[in-house]
Amino acid sequence: MSRKKTHKKKKAGSKLNRNLISERTLIFLNDNLSRAYSIRQLMKKFNLKGKKSKNELLEVLFILEEKGKVSRLRNNSYRSTKEPKIFTGTVDFVNPRVAYIISESLEQDAKVDVDDLRYALDGDKVEFVLTQTLKPGRQPRGKVINILERKRDSFVGRIEIFPRYAFVIADNRRMHYDIFVKHEDLNKARHNDKVIVEITQWPDHDKNPEGKVTRVLGRAGENDAEIHSIMAEFDLPFSFPENVEKFAAEIKDEIPKQEIKQRRDFREITTFTIDPEDAKDFDDALSIQKLENGNFEIGVHIADVTHYMEKGSILDREAFERATSVYLVDRTIPMLPERLSNELCSLRPNEEKLTFSAVFELNEKAEVVKEWFGRTIIYSDKRFTYEEAQEVIDSKSGEFAEELETLNKLALALRKNRFKHGAVNFETTEVKFKLDENGKPLGVIPKVRQDAHKLIEDFMLLANKKVAEFIYKMDKGKNRKTFVYRTHDNPDPEKLEVFSVFASKFGHRFNLHNQSISKSLNTLIDDIEGKPEQNVLETLAIRTMAKAKYTTEEKGHFGLAYDHYTHFTSPIRRYPDVMVHRLLYHYLNGENSVTKDDYEDKCLHASEREKRAADAERASIKYKQVEYMESVDKKVFDGIVSGVTEWGVYVEIIETKCEGMVRMADMQDDYYDFDEKNFCVVGQRSKKVISLGDEVKVSVKQTDIDRRIIDLFFE
Repeated sequence: MSRKKTHKKKKAGSKLNRNLISERTLIFLNDNLSRAYSIRQLMKKFNLKGKKSKNELLEVLFILEEKGKVSRLRNNSYRSTKEPKIFTGTVDFVNPRVAYIISESLEQDAKVDVDDLRYALDGDKVEFVLTQTLKPGRQPRGKVINILERKRDSFVGRIEIFPRYAFVIADNRRMHYDIFVKHEDLNKARHNDKVIVEITQWPDHDKNPEGKVTRVLGRAGENDAEIHSIMAEFDLPFSFPENVEKFAAEIKDEIPKQEIKQRRDFREITTFTIDPEDAKDFDDALSIQKLENGNFEIGVHIADVTHYMEKGSILDREAFERATSVYLVDRTIPMLPERLSNELCSLRPNEEKLTFSAVFELNEKAEVVKEWFGRTIIYSDKRFTYEEAQEVIDSKSGEFAEELETLNKLALALRKNRFKHGAVNFETTEVKFKLDENGKPLGVIPKVRQDAHKLIEDFMLLANKKVAEFIYKMDKGKNRKTFVYRTHDNPDPEKLEVFSVFASKFGHRFNLHNQSISKSLNTLIDDIEGKPEQNVLETLAIRTMAKAKYTTEEKGHFGLAYDHYTHFTSPIRRYPDVMVHRLLYHYLNGENSVTKDDYEDKCLHASEREKRAADAERASIKYKQVEYMESVDKKVFDGIVSGVTEWGVYVEIIETKCEGMVRMADMQDDYYDFDEKNFCVVGQRSKKVISLGDEVKVSVKQTDIDRRIIDLFFE
């Protein structure tokens, strides 16, 4: 072969090599937008070596730069000039090192290192770009480029004061920065006070956020200070505005005769309420009378809040903003002022009260023969506590014994029918606290639900279901009436698979394939009743379920196995019930359908407020659990392993339902490895296995009331 031909072949090969490098370089830089790479990094990435390869790469980059496809930075690194797609999302700041951004535009959450967050905080809405091209099965990684909206500008925490500066350590576990406070901004706060601090300067350039104390809540560890901290953390109101209280106080309590004439009169029919012992707002009552045909007429009478609360008034606007009452361990934050909740609207005994009622004629099988909805007036003959009603049911003697026995039989039939049609029999164990006069917990007592509780629940469910069905059936097709429904989607199959594996670790089989999901759940619930793992598995089963919500969409309720369901029975403590009362009355009067979009927005607001209330209630329970466990640090408890992670073993204490953690570092008998696949930890030397569902003995190592954490030891 001639030299000329050889030279040409070499030139062609060199050109081919450069084209290949050029293509790979551009693909790589385009796959990693928003990042720049040095020559050394690119050579290592493409496994190139030697001066010749380096020169070829430099030549490729020079050509790409001339074409405008890459740009060279001052430090001689290169990046793609392709504009990255900008996404929006919400930050989920899981730990001090990493966060995730939840975006509707992405199937998976984008993982973001803390250095790429631009000091965005948990819950902030941000704009971000992906730092690598989306590929199937690969976790997207992102980088925040702009903070659109801060979720909050104030935090609750404990202040530590030093000679020249102070810091607030936030209670919120998702706030990973301490907040710097100048002495002139302390607002008379003292060392170790619980305070509300408002951010005056957001973090930047490795500096902590700065703030000023706007409110001192009290000494850390004291009941009022801690409960006020929870209220402030969840942005719950401390009181009603003065003008709202004044407006409520001026509402007249006398019932005009003309109003009574417009209502169906139940004052002569046996009626009573059944509520918790400490209840002050009685928003539902039951009436009962036997009909000549042997059937029973049961009236579900609900406080007519809408009669006293005019739509659009300052009282109505305040109730809408709150959307729900919040029940913390030692207090209630009501939706309505006491003038309404405990006086005008409360169905107190021996008083005439205005109500909105669902009235049913039931046969002995509790089948609905007739139904009627409308405004009524009642007179409650008796106020039962749950305990008093249960005593009458058990003994079959006492006031209204016959009526209570009949109601209980009908309720049992309603319940049986509900489960027969696929309702899920969730019965999670709730706890209540025995508190002293200062709010200190003396004991944690699991709540017991008896027939008296279930009786009321069954008739409330019936009323809610029938009101929803009544409106749904009014018109058909595109002319359906806009209404507020309570919906509950079917569970996610993937979550059910995970739950099935979890349940199997406790020795229970959860059948996903041969029968309905609800039947499988009920079989499991029956199987675990009375066993140590009952609360753990029932709690996890509920978490596996979709969250119930308010919406104008005419969807069903999976948990109750109802095609249509609403909330009609608690307008004193839930604003959606107020909307339902107004809409029902509106449609009973033959009016046209209301605007759907307006009510969907209201439903979304109510659902968000409901979640906030639930989170605050859980936080207050956890606080009291931690406070109680702090006082029993030498006691040994029976527990059950409820979770296993790489950093420790979660244990639920059977007696108190409190959950704490035994950290890996505190397991001194061996060095344990985490076996993620089998939900267990295994001792390297002893081969001892600690698995989900194991019964163990533990004692308290330490508690952290600020963070509401319990650390445990294995005994």
